[in-house]
Amino acid sequence: MATSSASAPRQPLPTTSAISSLSPSDVAPSRNSFSRGRSSGDRFFILHFPALYTGPMLGARRWLLSVAVAAAIGNAACGDPPDKEMQQAQGAIDVARAAGADQYAREEFAAAEDALKRAHDAVDQRDYRQALNNALDARERAQNAAKETVNKKATARADADKAIAEAAAALADAHGKIKSAEAGRAAPKTTAAASRAVGQDETRLQDARTAFDRGDYLAAIDKAHAAAADLRAAVHDLEAAPVPAGRRRR
Repeated sequence: MATSSASAPRQPLPTTSAISSLSPSDVAPSRNSFSRGRSSGDRFFILHFPALYTGPMLGARRWLLSVAVAAAIGNAACGDPPDKEMQQAQGAIDVARAAGADQYAREEFAAAEDALKRAHDAVDQRDYRQALNNALDARERAQNAAKETVNKKATARADADKAIAEAAAALADAHGKIKSAEAGRAAPKTTAAASRAVGQDETRLQDARTAFDRGDYLAAIDKAHAAAADLRAAVHDLEAAPVPAGRRRR
């Protein structure tokens, strides 16, 4: 049997290569920088801190991180319209109006309404933080207007009562002067004109009393003052009217 002298193909020996410790390698992350991020809505906050973990710098790093977290939470909290606060402001305005703040505390009440309007405008512009501030301002001003109304309404009630009493006294005086004139010191035409004027003022005085009874003290004051002024004018005209010669007293 013939034997082949050809040898089997040799398998390549595995090769090895030495890697020098001085060979370049990927740079490991450095501890000289450290960052943390937190996002809220469409805002993204990045804080960069030196890698100092001891001493006063550690407290400063924690403080800055707390500020970032608080800012993120604050922005997240303002992500929705302040519907609750705006409803409270509207309720306070309604209460103030029912108490009469639109008459007795006009400036503060108007400021409350304006603040609420600005809150709605801010919501339309998606500026919810400003809307919240305006809503809180509107509620506070409406509450102040209601308190102011209570004090001024009590004062107005006393003033209205006094004005009605003065008008009633002027009415009584006018009736007395007309009777005296009718006794012979003035012409019938003069006394008739005075009587008509006094009758109109008597109706006005009754309107003042009606306004007082329904709690509209400012209207009562205006009507009573007008009646008293007209009554005094009627008496003045009556006294200034010339007395006919045939009716002069001797």
